[in-house]
Amino acid sequence: MTSELAVDAVVLVGGKGTRLRPLTLSAPKPMLPTAGVPFLTHLLSRIRAAGIRHVVLGTSYQAEVFERYFGDGAALGLELEYVVENEPLDTGGAIRNVYDRLRAEHAVIFNGDILSGADLGALVRAHHDASADVTLHLQRVDDPSRFGSVPTDADGRVTAFLEKTQNPPTDQINAGCYVFRRSVIESIPAGRRVSVERETFPGLLAAGAHVHGFVDASYWLDVGTPEAFVRGSADLVRGLAPTSALPGPTGEALVLDGAKVMADAEVSGGSTIGAGAEIAAGASVAGSVLFDGVTVEAGAVIEDSVIGAGAKVGAGAVLRGVVLGDGAVVGAGCELLRGARVWPGVTLPDGAIRFSSDA
Repeated sequence: MTSELAVDAVVLVGGKGTRLRPLTLSAPKPMLPTAGVPFLTHLLSRIRAAGIRHVVLGTSYQAEVFERYFGDGAALGLELEYVVENEPLDTGGAIRNVYDRLRAEHAVIFNGDILSGADLGALVRAHHDASADVTLHLQRVDDPSRFGSVPTDADGRVTAFLEKTQNPPTDQINAGCYVFRRSVIESIPAGRRVSVERETFPGLLAAGAHVHGFVDASYWLDVGTPEAFVRGSADLVRGLAPTSALPGPTGEALVLDGAKVMADAEVSGGSTIGAGAEIAAGASVAGSVLFDGVTVEAGAVIEDSVIGAGAKVGAGAVLRGVVLGDGAVVGAGCELLRGARVWPGVTLPDGAIRFSSDA
């Protein structure tokens, strides 16, 4: 157990993942293959390693996909329950929506799109030792002006929740992971949208509640964009981000069962090659995620890209910072550059060029 404090885990996975379209047209963001397994598997492995067994998933978009894949959680050494959010409730509302399934007096809440190396046991111990009502994981970042900042006093108590500003007073940001007393969750209004940043946390401070900060500077990444998604997957493959769910040893590449990589093809930068994929002679794949059944023909170059299931990249094509939907076809000699996205099933003719646009 994480500490003498009994805790449940709650993972919020209800978002539509619009920033990762077209990939999320076929699967929810937490279920996208990431370093060989659904992204959520890595988080669940960390929860299990911390000694937490009972996990409630707050689902919404394509809710049935989660239970179909993970079932009751026994294969992971967990007990999973599922609560469906029928309408958008924001983070606070989603937390309140799972209240009836909680058993312990405290719950660790996770946003399902964060890849983190924070010590969960230390987080729970800090919450316990401070006798806090809520404890926030606060991440130190190089550029806090991109986020809202969360200052704390000398005792670690949170003093304010500040919006984005050019000159933030601290480099601490809300990292999307919290420990709540169950009674605080019960106090969140039920059945409507509630923002924890704008309503729940400021309200607790105004009421004199003890909101504590657990400040950390370990690995942390929001994988909500294609660029961050490929980086997170590569960091998992290379052993830079923590997980015990990697289906192979860490290194420059993860090649799944049934994939074929020709001897003179190059796969590097923490790339994942999905099951049944084929990488032809002279092709180069760097820092990318190729889903199952992808075909890459001779001499093609793929860098920092995500290639959907069953997609095909023609001979000599160049893809840099690109997202291909499932079953998309990129013709020979095509050049797709940063930000280009090709929708599922779309075929680009030989020699086509796309710069940061949808197709």
